[in-house]
Amino acid sequence: MTTAPLLGLLLAHLLGDFLLQPKHWVESRQQDGIRSTALYLHAGLHGLLMLPVLGLAGAGVGFAILAALVVAITHWLIDLGKAQLAADKLRWFLLDQALHVLVLVAVWAVWLDDSAPLQAAAAWLTRPETLGLLLTYLIVTRPLSLAIALALRPWSQDVSDQGTLVAAGARIGMLERLLVLTLVLQHELIAVGFLLTAKSVLRYGDLRERKERKLTEYVLLGTLLSVSLTLVIGLLARSLIWGG
Repeated sequence: MTTAPLLGLLLAHLLGDFLLQPKHWVESRQQDGIRSTALYLHAGLHGLLMLPVLGLAGAGVGFAILAALVVAITHWLIDLGKAQLAADKLRWFLLDQALHVLVLVAVWAVWLDDSAPLQAAAAWLTRPETLGLLLTYLIVTRPLSLAIALALRPWSQDVSDQGTLVAAGARIGMLERLLVLTLVLQHELIAVGFLLTAKSVLRYGDLRERKERKLTEYVLLGTLLSVSLTLVIGLLARSLIWGG
């Protein structure tokens, strides 16, 4: 299959970036930057990992060596750039991985010498169904969090909870809505009921023991509003995108 080499390249990347990269290599890269020996070793390892994958895929020796050099050099440049940024920021980690994947996709596309798979992927991404699905998932994250916060503002001043993580509630709500939306789109409404019940029992029991009735009611109100809005959005999306 034409996608097998790409999967092999991605597998080799994950192996080199996570399983075969000692922690002290990462620390060395962050501390020493371009002078870090570990940075060169890490990039070279990625280049070496590409060789057996391309060899098994049937690529010529010349192309395999050239592709391995490209992967090693670009990996070195990307990781060097990341070393200048805050290592504990999720956005830089995601950008780093996205750039590595783009390089591997480019290597695969050049080896394949056929733009049909990329054109098919682009066509799928621009389909109304795909765009509608992405839009629906986007709506239930930050935009819906802001809408719910505004809706609950009349009661937010009456409650205080210093025993929770900062902004944890909003992030829990977003993850909850993503899960609910996925279940709705998969016609698994019964599972949504189980999820809501488990969340309500857990939170209500925890808050009741602390005897904070206002906070309990506020949390349950937010949960019900969040789940209800997600259900409506999911059902509308299912009807409009897939006709039910």
